[in-house]
Amino acid sequence: MSPEPETPKPPSANEGLKAASNFLRGSIARDMRDNSTGAISEDNNQLTKFHGLYLQDDRDLRGERRRQNLEKAYMFMLRVRLPGGRCTSQQYLVLERLADERGNGTLRLTTRQTFQLHGVLKGNVKPLIQGMHTVLLDSIAACGDVNRNVMAPPNPERSAVHQQVYELARGFSEFALPKTRAYHEIWLDDELAAGGESEEEPLYGSTYLPRKFKTGFAVPPSNDVDLFSQDLGFIAIVEHERLAGFNVAVGGGLGMSHGNAETFPRLADVIGFIPPDKVTDMGAAVITAQRDYGDRANRKHARLKYTIEDRGIAWFQAEVERRAGFRLEPARPFQFTRIADEYGWHRGADGSWYFGLFILSGRIKDTPSQRLKSALREIAQVHEGDFRLTPSQNISISGVSDAGKPVIEAILSKYGLAAQNRQSALRLNALSCVALPTCGLALAESERALPPLLEKLEQVLDECGLRDEVINIRMTGCPNGCARPYLAEIGIVGKAPNKYNLYLGARYNGTRLNRLHAESLTPDQIVETLAPILRSYALERTPGEQFGDFCTRTVLTKSAGAPLAATA
Repeated sequence: MSPEPETPKPPSANEGLKAASNFLRGSIARDMRDNSTGAISEDNNQLTKFHGLYLQDDRDLRGERRRQNLEKAYMFMLRVRLPGGRCTSQQYLVLERLADERGNGTLRLTTRQTFQLHGVLKGNVKPLIQGMHTVLLDSIAACGDVNRNVMAPPNPERSAVHQQVYELARGFSEFALPKTRAYHEIWLDDELAAGGESEEEPLYGSTYLPRKFKTGFAVPPSNDVDLFSQDLGFIAIVEHERLAGFNVAVGGGLGMSHGNAETFPRLADVIGFIPPDKVTDMGAAVITAQRDYGDRANRKHARLKYTIEDRGIAWFQAEVERRAGFRLEPARPFQFTRIADEYGWHRGADGSWYFGLFILSGRIKDTPSQRLKSALREIAQVHEGDFRLTPSQNISISGVSDAGKPVIEAILSKYGLAAQNRQSALRLNALSCVALPTCGLALAESERALPPLLEKLEQVLDECGLRDEVINIRMTGCPNGCARPYLAEIGIVGKAPNKYNLYLGARYNGTRLNRLHAESLTPDQIVETLAPILRSYALERTPGEQFGDFCTRTVLTKSAGAPLAATA
């Protein structure tokens, strides 16, 4: 006797909200006109994410405002859509001006190669978006249950293949945009013509995807985009200095929840090879398969990684091939050896120069010790090339001519930025999320806690003679994984105020997840825990052994931490 079929679970509230939103319009326009509050309704808060906006509040001010019987200090964060991280000098100058006029005066580089503007008050949102529009920038689909900002290697001038991959990434970003005109109507005052055709979303449907979807392109040997953390990854295969095509990887994702074993990080599986002209067809097949089979009842189980875990990679590949209308070829050999940015000056294959500028945690602002914001403004005023945002929260000043190089060198020297790459290798390989005070999900500090933590660890590294040893460290204020901590050799994940879980043992090239080593540590306890491990590493490592591999071979064999997932 066959088992009774499982009763379908009711969809989550977000599914009904999307279906009833009139293609992401909701009542956003009405809420934004309401001057009685700095907030918008929770329903519209979910919908504005598709427009690149998050409603936040200043959590540093919550207690005092509560005592004064005031509503929270509400504000918005806006995330720009910037495929491959390319930003012209003109666009940069406009964003910086808008950050001053409409935000908190800073720009934040994200780990997905784009800008975030924080501290945007409700009345400033529309002028901000309209200001961005004047230089052809938007925030469409930078958040929400859609394909988000598409990542690609940040310096296309390195080779003709890099340029071709960038163009394909940009093209895929345009292809995967929602087709609704809601963004243009609400923020840019475009009118929907009377009697016009009814809208439809041929790729997404009226309820879009079950959860967010992330796509990245990588060119080996560099895995700077952390390819295996993506829902959909394209690994460039270069043969005889030409782009032969891509290995396709599916099912990566790093978010999890503390105490919920049903949520976990997962590395993407490589399922086969496609020629370059099949990128869009393959992407559409993967996206629509997730659209139709992803979990719409439980948002914590709604990413593509869980669809694949539940149904199996063989089933998913067969389904994708059916939708694409062709079979994938066997995957071709490739090797990732590095993830770090190229700091300092480098000449591209096209003859131009680019300068990799380190920016800790990606925060662009002026401080008494470093006028980074002023320096970049001055560079943008004379730079004829682009700024390229990297996946590691840094900037590459790209497309610099022979004549322009000494001009930019002089500005970098003037502001003390020419030697940024002389800092410790640990600092140069550090990432952090924003966390407090603006992120509503943060359980602990991250961006503000990273600098003092690095200073203490650098003292240990100096004692061990490891200052120039490449080790990557990533810190987040919660387990959602925005700074990709589970792919760090040292991963630090917020669990409660001033308490963090410590993960060790990822492979430096981004092909193995780390393991939980210790729970609920203060920053000082993290240093105390790592110090003897670093000392042992200095004395006992094998030739060429990297820190994550050393931890896996030694420390983690003695700890209770189980592997989060298999090696890619």
